[in-house]
Amino acid sequence: MAVARALASPHEDAALSIRPARAEDIAAVSELDAAITGLAKPAYWRDLFERYGTRRQDQRFFLVAESDGEFLGFAIGEIRAWEFGAPPCGWLFAIDVKPDARLTGVGTALFHALCERFRAAGIDKLRTMLARDNHLMLSFFRSQGMMAGPSIQLEMALDDP
Repeated sequence: MAVARALASPHEDAALSIRPARAEDIAAVSELDAAITGLAKPAYWRDLFERYGTRRQDQRFFLVAESDGEFLGFAIGEIRAWEFGAPPCGWLFAIDVKPDARLTGVGTALFHALCERFRAAGIDKLRTMLARDNHLMLSFFRSQGMMAGPSIQLEMALDDP
């Protein structure tokens, strides 16, 4: 399923395409992540592609946004069921857009394309997690209609017995 629409500046007059990721996209995904996080993790992204881009593609989705062949961003999600007692729902694990393509609708198009795939699989709920100080992503998710869910994340350090 491809999504296409016109983009506003800086990619005016270009069609945005959302499609499943291909092996040749992983270098661009890894480079975007490294530019944003400051950490190069190419093996991590290759592994994610193997898990989410090549297997169980009716429940796992690794999507790429491009315009005129230029990589603009990506999103990864999966249908998960019965973890922590929750019925099947869609989980968005990662979404990012090149900084110069932000605020042009690329992130929203990726988000909606992932949601459509979940809906087509009979899923009616989407979840994600993010760091509480990640205001950029929190703002984006809220702009898409997301709000706090029913779960509370707990953690503890394992460095002391």
